[in-house]
Amino acid sequence: MPNPTVRPYPQFKPAEDGDNLRAAMKGFGTDEQTIIDILTARSNSQRQQIVTYYTEALERDLIKDLKSELGGKFEDLIVGLMMPPEQYLCKQLNKAMAGMGTDESALVEILCTKNNEEIKRLVGVYEDMYERPLAEHLCSETGGHFRRLLTLIITGVRDETGLIEPEKVKQQAEELYAAGEAKLGTDEKVFNRIMAHSSFEHLKLVFEEYKKISGQTIEQAVKHEMGGELKDAMMALIEYTQSPQAFFAKRLHAAMKGLGTNDTTLIRIIVSRSEIDLGDIKNEFERLFDRTLLSAVKSETSGDYKKALCALIGNA
Repeated sequence: MPNPTVRPYPQFKPAEDGDNLRAAMKGFGTDEQTIIDILTARSNSQRQQIVTYYTEALERDLIKDLKSELGGKFEDLIVGLMMPPEQYLCKQLNKAMAGMGTDESALVEILCTKNNEEIKRLVGVYEDMYERPLAEHLCSETGGHFRRLLTLIITGVRDETGLIEPEKVKQQAEELYAAGEAKLGTDEKVFNRIMAHSSFEHLKLVFEEYKKISGQTIEQAVKHEMGGELKDAMMALIEYTQSPQAFFAKRLHAAMKGLGTNDTTLIRIIVSRSEIDLGDIKNEFERLFDRTLLSAVKSETSGDYKKALCALIGNA
């Protein structure tokens, strides 16, 4: 069973929370600790109930109030927590494609890790929010085989029947080998088709079979045969297939490695996984990097932003 770090608060009272948040932002100065204590300890659906109470009983816009009282990365984190999950991820997708340049890594992280139902919801919400189809926006911001892969993924064509056919596993491993290592140049279309259509459970077995046929791992083959965004997307799909938790743990580590911190990635993963499997990601982070996620976050962040992140990760 996945292990979240944020669960529904048992003694939840939306009116009490709404009044306390209003009091924390009223008058001179802001009580940031109260905001952190309440919002990091409620599930997203409970936060939505607080928003409703705040609008109906207090006749105020909670998100607007939070934005006027908070700032910087702390504001980004708290406002992210207040958005319904699909809206939050759609905002992240839009941000990844806005302005000059595209954050391909964010597109890959969000889209390549979703099942068909989740993709369908994102596609619908994106169009509602931005009055533009997600597929069209992706096509205008990406190109080549990378664009084709993402387009396939967002059509929600992944097989989710749960059927594993040993013959098909063997056949697809052979197809991948023939499309890459066994020929001069690479047939990216074959990689795209198999990686976007097959279930994650099926792909795991295909990768094992590939190693038997080729003598090297699928990761080694992709690194050797591909470049640029397509290579990164393929590597992400392979990593996620083998262990979703390790995939996110590595992303968090990369966001905090070296000079400076990629706060956008840090916030996105912690907000979007806190009610799914952040507890498991924490364990995987410690296993892979021999330090706790909490200690890494503490050393890379500061102030109320740090306090809120640590509360979401869980101090235990």
